[in-house]
Amino acid sequence: MKLLFAALALVPLLSQTPAGSEEGWTSLFDGKTFAGWRDPAKMNPPGTAWVIADGCLKTVPHATMREDLISAREYGDFELTFEWKISPGGNSGVKYRIQDAALLVLDGRAANKLPFEKQVDFELRNRTNRREGIDPAKKFELYTVAFEFQTIDDQRHPDALRKPVSTSGALYSLIPPSRHMAKPAGEFNQGRIVLKGNHVEHWLNGEKVVDVSLNDPRITEGLAKRWGTDSPVYRLLTVQPKKTAPIALQHHADEAWFRNIRIRPL
Repeated sequence: MKLLFAALALVPLLSQTPAGSEEGWTSLFDGKTFAGWRDPAKMNPPGTAWVIADGCLKTVPHATMREDLISAREYGDFELTFEWKISPGGNSGVKYRIQDAALLVLDGRAANKLPFEKQVDFELRNRTNRREGIDPAKKFELYTVAFEFQTIDDQRHPDALRKPVSTSGALYSLIPPSRHMAKPAGEFNQGRIVLKGNHVEHWLNGEKVVDVSLNDPRITEGLAKRWGTDSPVYRLLTVQPKKTAPIALQHHADEAWFRNIRIRPL
């Protein structure tokens, strides 16, 4: 499998600053094209997980090749703002400080033999799957190892109903939001991520809901609980060898929409 951070033929980001915004902001989506993103349709083989619809970057549910939409450029410290909405019962997210990626078989022997976390660990250690060698009869997921701003239907999705760390605005599976601020499924929300060094803030609809260091013991303990301390994911997210990385819009099989995405380095 080619590494996520291999040299790429990058599509340039838009140079215009959004109207009415402060200097230094860059738009990551013009409402019409994949400029600023690694377009899955240009990969080998082409991906079909993302389309542009109604002025939004939109997931295609249950795509054969499930993959996040990854920014063309990498960022260190940044502020990111975006609008998002989710389908009823849906789940998605925005990922940042991406450390690696694993290509997983979602059906067949691999999926039946190992739990999801063990599949990720195995693939990160062994690199047995390559995009160019994908079997069209099977489903795959390109799983990005990163921190995540959770976007989910808080009122219907079982994960959100079961665990506060899985609700909208959470640092997914690690830190719950201080308040539940998400609008109902089908309505647009405003998200904001501020990352500086190892300090991160999540904002949802104008309210700061997460304010934490990525070195916080709760994060280390949460990673150990989910992945185990011998996992490559645990090491990558506790050490974070890559402090400059792309951001990504998550494809989690469900319909999700993103628009008005802009970023500025800090």
